Amino acid sequence: MRDLAFIAFLGALFGLGFRRPFLFVLTYVYIDIVSPQRLTYLLLNSVPISLIAVALAVGGWLLFDDKRDVRLAPRQGLMLLLLLYCGATTLSADFPVDALGKWEWVWKALAFAIFLPLTLRTKLRIEALLSFMILSASSIIIVGGIKTLASGGGYGELNLMVSNNSGLYEGSIISTVAICIIPLILWFTRHGTIFKPDWRVKAFCYALMFACLLIPVGTSARTGLLCIGLLALLMLRDAKRRLLYLALIVAAPVVALPFLPASFLARMDTIRTYKGDSSASTRVAVWQWTIDYAKTHPFGGGFEAYRGNHVRYDIVVVEGDRNNQKIKRELEVDKSRAYHSSYFEMLGEQGYPGLALWLLINLIGVVRMEVLRWRYLRGDAETLWAGQLASALQTAHLIYLLGGAFVGIAFQPFVYMLIGAQIGLDTYLKRRREEAAWQPFRAKAALA
Repeated sequence: MRDLAFIAFLGALFGLGFRRPFLFVLTYVYIDIVSPQRLTYLLLNSVPISLIAVALAVGGWLLFDDKRDVRLAPRQGLMLLLLLYCGATTLSADFPVDALGKWEWVWKALAFAIFLPLTLRTKLRIEALLSFMILSASSIIIVGGIKTLASGGGYGELNLMVSNNSGLYEGSIISTVAICIIPLILWFTRHGTIFKPDWRVKAFCYALMFACLLIPVGTSARTGLLCIGLLALLMLRDAKRRLLYLALIVAAPVVALPFLPASFLARMDTIRTYKGDSSASTRVAVWQWTIDYAKTHPFGGGFEAYRGNHVRYDIVVVEGDRNNQKIKRELEVDKSRAYHSSYFEMLGEQGYPGLALWLLINLIGVVRMEVLRWRYLRGDAETLWAGQLASALQTAHLIYLLGGAFVGIAFQPFVYMLIGAQIGLDTYLKRRREEAAWQPFRAKAALA
């Protein structure tokens, strides 16, 4: 029955796409985020639905879309350059077979991110894209939130519909994404037009934000807790009653503490005592290995280069109370451990040029959203939506950059869709400014 439900839903999306070709773009977004072929038992596994969706999306844009106001942004050129560079490092990768496996989905994520802004010609399309991104992610987040309320979850124990915890189904990744979309959900409670922000829409949005906050608890992801802290700090910028907001921020942990599961609290305590935690100690050792590796491989080792690492580190265990403490050091040896950081992922796999390109793409996004934020938040009521959307996109991006410090999500497709939305908003608003600037000249020409 679940297979039939997915097929019926996808069939409806594809069918509507033949009337409104932009829906093919949204269909690909849904497929890429939710991966329905991983949730079905048989029928969708044998059909390349992702390839079909992207082929129809590109074909629909080429054949039917109005391209008079299409604009290319510098970041699209940088992403194309990064795509070509990754292709070159894949050809000379340390582990060519494994590198090809990652390349198969990385190039699609980058190529779609380059293509996506070309389709975002209107405010409605930008809003539709963000709606699909949020609702697609919410299909995972809501399940995780319900299971967290029912069982409390636990590290590696919260089942998010699939047994293979890759992509958004991995605990730390979904925790980062869940927190980064909260400001976007909040934007829909104020400025949404597809779903008018009445009491029903607002109730759903607030419930979804609560589910997003539950995901780091259910997955016991330390990264998620850090992302929540950054979110609270960044939202202070736009708070109207800052003293009240600060009071709520201080009171929230005190109120929530009695309801948090013991497994979550124990896991979060390892942030303070990371040297006694094998997972955290391994990360530090791998990061040091990556820095040393880049010294002899400045152009990177290609995808999956971490498979060549061998690390040694000490686990520091403190026993006894303060007056009678004993410190024990246990030597651990490990190999082929993942980077657990987007920054070191880029450094190890793509070297200094790839890391520089990736940082530049992200930095430009943060700066451009800040420019739009200040320009439109100080404007009139008609453009307030743009300033607040730029602020939400920037907050989401900064949370991703923090989460990426502890999770290898340098090429996470969801984030590149977010970057595509930023570029789409930026180019759309630029076109609107240019059209407004031409109005006086057109008026004079008409009078003449």
